[in-house]
Amino acid sequence: MDCWSSSLPHDDEFEKLMRRINPPRVTVDNDSSREATLITVDSANRRGSLLEVVQVLTDLNLIIRRAYISSDGEWFMDVFHVTDQRGRKLSEDDVAERIQQSLGPRGRSFRSLRRSVGVQAAGENTTIELTGRDRPGLLSEVFAVLADLKCNVVAAEVWTHNSRMASVVFITDESTGLPINDADRLDNIKQLLLYVLKGDRDKRSANTAVSVGSTHKERRLHQMMYADRDYDVDDTDCGGTTSDRRKALVTVENCADKGYTVVNLRCPDRPKLLFDTVCTLTDMQYVVYHATVNSEGPEACQEYYIRHMDGCPISSEAERQRVINCLEAAVRRRTSEGIRLELCGDDRAGLLSDVTRIFRENGLSVTRAEVTTRGSQAVNVFYVTDASGNPVRTETIEAVRSEIGLTILRVKEEELLSKSPPQESGRFSLGNLFRSSSEKFLYNLGLIKSYS
Repeated sequence: MDCWSSSLPHDDEFEKLMRRINPPRVTVDNDSSREATLITVDSANRRGSLLEVVQVLTDLNLIIRRAYISSDGEWFMDVFHVTDQRGRKLSEDDVAERIQQSLGPRGRSFRSLRRSVGVQAAGENTTIELTGRDRPGLLSEVFAVLADLKCNVVAAEVWTHNSRMASVVFITDESTGLPINDADRLDNIKQLLLYVLKGDRDKRSANTAVSVGSTHKERRLHQMMYADRDYDVDDTDCGGTTSDRRKALVTVENCADKGYTVVNLRCPDRPKLLFDTVCTLTDMQYVVYHATVNSEGPEACQEYYIRHMDGCPISSEAERQRVINCLEAAVRRRTSEGIRLELCGDDRAGLLSDVTRIFRENGLSVTRAEVTTRGSQAVNVFYVTDASGNPVRTETIEAVRSEIGLTILRVKEEELLSKSPPQESGRFSLGNLFRSSSEKFLYNLGLIKSYS
């Protein structure tokens, strides 16, 4: 079958001109539906339009219940049925303006950088990107190195999937609170973190690179894991059972009369699912011409009509299977396995190093983490399993909470909270900090003189 010529504009200057003449138009309709707010976005078409719109809605913490997407030509129009996090219609009068401003002229990057450790100084923080083979205690080792190098972690996000780990960490200098720009110091940080990531077994993360420009944190994590080929299914070396990995049902078929490839995805619904799948299709160099999304029930159904950038549909069985594997990986990367631990307390230097050290010493493995700082408060979320990926025993969780502080570290699961002893105010005991295996680890890196 002959390839259909792509109608997307390719010339950068033409895109800029079309954007100036026809800026994105956003309308918000609160009257047509009793259950959701309808947001319509239409604009001149260009590569990445759909991802940009979905990313903006996701960053505004909106839940997309339905979506109808059409971009077959030089114009695109997307209609989204959205609610807030509590399932209510939107009440903000300025939501259209906020979306329109977010979609305005700004730099965009579709790079798929293949690196293991990258450092960039951007804005108020220095950004570190990490990818490597996941193993119990890895996050503890990373944060221990950063703490010893006088780096303050102000935010971070960590994903693990298929025995791989990707992380974006935002740091400042511990003493000044400013970004770290010294080239020699950055090189030292990269080399020590690379040493940690490689460990004894990982040969796929042996390079370092310095990234340029700012990136969207979750967008970047998808790029990093895709570049690291976390979608390669290895039955002898991946977390979870086969049934776990196949929770997402993906079919890929060609529509011969229209020249499209039709992708259908069905899986349990969760927040940001549409963003995750659109990210992956974009990274794979596919263009979404039409799509319908329905996630009003417990299950999400997504259908995409796609072609390559050159206008061709999928042409081989190997490529079809690769699309299936990549979309399954996109669904699972953000899937939270394990017990959810929520840490909220006064922020201080070395906090994450201390917390993850205690996790490691109690046999906990972090499968996902979200680290934020709000003023003087640290607000962190960790999903943990035991070292084998199995559920953690209640006694172990309570031992960890007792050591960190019962009012500082909480468990979301009600059944565990109901078994907790009476809460009491708790702080870290710093007297034995870095005694045991973490001190030996730092000694081996040459960061301290003795661990005896």
